[in-house]
Amino acid sequence: MRVLRYIGRRMLFIVPQLVGIVLVSFLLVKMIPGDPAVMMVGPMASAETLAKLRTELGLDGSIMYQFWIYLTNLVQGDLGTSWQTTRPVLNDLFVRFPATLELITLSLLLALLIGIPLGVAAAYFRRSVVKKFSDYYGLLAGALPDFWLGMILIYFFYTIFQIAPAPLGRIGFAVMTPSPVTNFLIIDCILEGNWQALWSTLGHLILPVVTLGVITAGPILKMTQSTMERMLESDFIRYADMCGLPKSVVIRQAFRNSLPSIVTIVSVLYGFLVGGAVLVEIVFSWGGAGQYAVQGVLNADINPVLGFVLFSAVLSLIIYLIVDLIYFAIDPRIRG
Repeated sequence: MRVLRYIGRRMLFIVPQLVGIVLVSFLLVKMIPGDPAVMMVGPMASAETLAKLRTELGLDGSIMYQFWIYLTNLVQGDLGTSWQTTRPVLNDLFVRFPATLELITLSLLLALLIGIPLGVAAAYFRRSVVKKFSDYYGLLAGALPDFWLGMILIYFFYTIFQIAPAPLGRIGFAVMTPSPVTNFLIIDCILEGNWQALWSTLGHLILPVVTLGVITAGPILKMTQSTMERMLESDFIRYADMCGLPKSVVIRQAFRNSLPSIVTIVSVLYGFLVGGAVLVEIVFSWGGAGQYAVQGVLNADINPVLGFVLFSAVLSLIIYLIVDLIYFAIDPRIRG
């Protein structure tokens, strides 16, 4: 019941948070240079055509009036239409957002597989090659731009060695794309039993996932290492060690008490990757929501940008709610 009451209190703040996020995003997007009406009909359009279009879009009113129109449509489930694709933004995002989620989820899983074991080992073996390697790796991962690493991987594994597929989308051009059920290509391939498409999809995922996973593993590594070092120096872990408990048990108990900090950094990184993967999507022509939003910014198409921000905000709020529930599960002090 305590968990349900907590979830209920959190749900009360979701709507005000989303309104505030949309308002700030709307004001910032309106500062982007360029007239959407001119971009839609072209610079050679007559003044009458431009004036009529601005009236239809509400661009002739004040900023707050335009925001009120957008908010009214948003409540009705209308995120507007992208003049680039001529389709509703909601439909575009339902197609493109799974591509981004598929990429960043697999990247985060790879980052966890790299960062957590390496961080635990570096904290336990403090005077070893593992500790030095983890220190250098953490510094390097924090200094390398992800898009630069992506281009380097493309150059070596596609251009030089020719063992990776062309960085042009999520699946090969010669492969039959599965029917869109979830818009997650891996899941759709499995549901349809299209194994050729599945292998092509996995092949196209390797380089972008490695790119984001290697970079994202750095913060996870540093957080795991620092929290594990503090736990291994704590009194209760020292006492457990002096009692003669096996090393595996001691490390497991220290890691269990380090989990809240690790879960926190993982949740923050997952929300960050939604927007942080934009450049990687562009490098690999991924066709995800981030690339869709960037094209909207470059072409003064504000509806895709606002839709992307709204979807990202909702995803982040859901992630933080899930993290709070995980805290209830792993930290007895919260349950008590």
